[in-house]
Amino acid sequence: MSKYLLEIGTEEIPYRFMEGALNQMKVMMGNMLNENRIEYDDIYTYGTPRRLVVLVEGISKVQSDLEEMVKGPSKKIAYNDSMEPSKALLGFAKGQGVDIENIIVKDFNGEDYVFANKNVKGIESKKILKKEIVNYIKNIHFPKPMKWGGKNIKFARPIRWLVSLLDDEIAEFDLEGIIPSNKTRGHRFLGSDNVIVENVDDYFIKIKENYVIVDQEKREELIKAGCKKLAKEKGGNLLKDDELLKQLTYIVEYPTPLIGRIKEEYLQLPKEVIITPMKEHQRYFPVVDDNNKLLPYFIAVRNGNKENINIVTKGNEKVLDARLEDAKFFYNEDLKNKLEDYVDDLRTIVYQEKLGTLYDKTKRINELSIEMAKELELGEETEDNIDRASILAKADLVTKMVNEFTELQGIMGREYAFKSGENEIVSLSIYEHYLPRFAGDELPSTTAGAVISIADKLDTICGSFAIGFQPTGSQDPFGLRRQALGIINIILKKNLDLPLYEFIESSLRIYIENELYFDFEKVKEEIISFFKGRMKNMFIDEGIRYDVVEAVLSIGNDNIADNVVRLKELNKWVEKEEFNEILLAFNRVSKIAGKAKTNEISPELLQEEEEVNLYKVYKEVKEEVKEYILQKEYDKALDKVVHLRGYIDEFFDNVMVMVDDEDIKKNRLALINNVSNIMLQICDLSKISNSN
Repeated sequence: MSKYLLEIGTEEIPYRFMEGALNQMKVMMGNMLNENRIEYDDIYTYGTPRRLVVLVEGISKVQSDLEEMVKGPSKKIAYNDSMEPSKALLGFAKGQGVDIENIIVKDFNGEDYVFANKNVKGIESKKILKKEIVNYIKNIHFPKPMKWGGKNIKFARPIRWLVSLLDDEIAEFDLEGIIPSNKTRGHRFLGSDNVIVENVDDYFIKIKENYVIVDQEKREELIKAGCKKLAKEKGGNLLKDDELLKQLTYIVEYPTPLIGRIKEEYLQLPKEVIITPMKEHQRYFPVVDDNNKLLPYFIAVRNGNKENINIVTKGNEKVLDARLEDAKFFYNEDLKNKLEDYVDDLRTIVYQEKLGTLYDKTKRINELSIEMAKELELGEETEDNIDRASILAKADLVTKMVNEFTELQGIMGREYAFKSGENEIVSLSIYEHYLPRFAGDELPSTTAGAVISIADKLDTICGSFAIGFQPTGSQDPFGLRRQALGIINIILKKNLDLPLYEFIESSLRIYIENELYFDFEKVKEEIISFFKGRMKNMFIDEGIRYDVVEAVLSIGNDNIADNVVRLKELNKWVEKEEFNEILLAFNRVSKIAGKAKTNEISPELLQEEEEVNLYKVYKEVKEEVKEYILQKEYDKALDKVVHLRGYIDEFFDNVMVMVDDEDIKKNRLALINNVSNIMLQICDLSKISNSN
């Protein structure tokens, strides 16, 4: 068995493209080999900023022979009465490249058909690769591909060289004039631009000799181990950051960690003010002590060896000094005013052309937040904190610090609020109203922060839908899906008894009061549907049956926390052995309940024993179910509703509903509708497909 290696040499590829490309390459190579009947043992993909590599181990040099049966015309068409081949059969045989002797007759769905018994001899894998690798490369997808040099091919960055080796032979192909060879390139500064590779195994030896660690997992381990060692030597720990580690892994080819010093004067700044320029702008790791306190060191990763490492370290220290000097200046300048002094400046920043300025958004958030606080009955102190924090929430956006380091929005608001004399809850809520910022991020810990965060995100969603900027397909440029999930998760974490759909109306109403005009009912329904979609996906991902989710969400209850309780109870309840019988009974009810024109039941019009019994039990069950629902004991409410099942069956088995007497018919339909409405207070069982 052999080895095949393909290296695509490029200009530097953005690190965020790398993992997706390498995963694609592995899957696509496997699919391509399988489709072409080329056997292999395993596939590995590697990547650095300047190269994407796929290695196939145990690849067969010849594709497998193909034996297959190809169906042709029916026997009665293929042969005449004398069993001589017809023109149809001769044409089929010629088209399949087989002799008549290789035609057999087999039964197919009760009728005889002719089949061509084909045996196709496998050809050399090298010939298959020559034909397939071009499309393989062209089909690697990147978020933002580009063209270059008049070529039609699109790729993440211009392709500068190709290596294609099957053991020690060049597996040729032509990628729009880019011809593969056995010549690769080493590290841009330390290696050679003319590295001749004798065979696949030699590639990995030569590339390492030329200062390229092509295996991203080895690079990551070198970075991690080297950085931890340097931190320990200074009595500290590396501040963990998986995203930064991933970035560094994919922006260097030969990693060498180095440690530099931070001047003591900068350590007086807030921790985040120091860390943000280090991580976001310079890609440095902070060093902390056992109590997570920042130490006066940073760790950088050089794309090169240890030669002149002291000079490189000094250079990095100077760059960081300049960044932190700017941060120190901005911080001191910002503190010359109180945070509330910046609120009025929000009038100068347009949030969105049709939705006004950031000051306008602040006023909307404030109004919506206070409405929520009153609905939740949070008390005067919490309401005051929400009022104050929502007014100050966006003020730090006009400070010098946040203008320079946008990643510090909310963080500086918290810091400046505290320095301005605001209480701890107000200060923390300013930071927390941005949470969660991404999937898996922390959620607000304070009730005030949670309420303002919901109001801010709901204002963004409602405003975007009102002006026609809702997500479409995979496009969501304003992150509305993320913000909707943020609202849902906050409500669930804080167990807020909040009627979401009512506050969608409130948010839209505030926009209308501020002279934004749109189709209120249409936009409201679009937003509600949007939230339902997010909730469905979320609950199904958590293991709730899809039809159970439909059954609960379809009744229009907009209390998300309450819906979760219903979902969990119903998800267990539908697994009961007798559920299919229960479902059958209530489906009979739901099918006919829609024909009712009134809910008013006249007891004196109940004639048959079975309808009298159903009415009597209905009244008892109704009151008990109502009480269980108030207590959110949905398992008990569901069990109580089951008591109606036998009476429902007896009713339908013995009572004619659609009688000629109009009053009796209306009365019986009303009874059925009321029975249906008991269950609809909990869920819509008609959405359940089957329990088993």
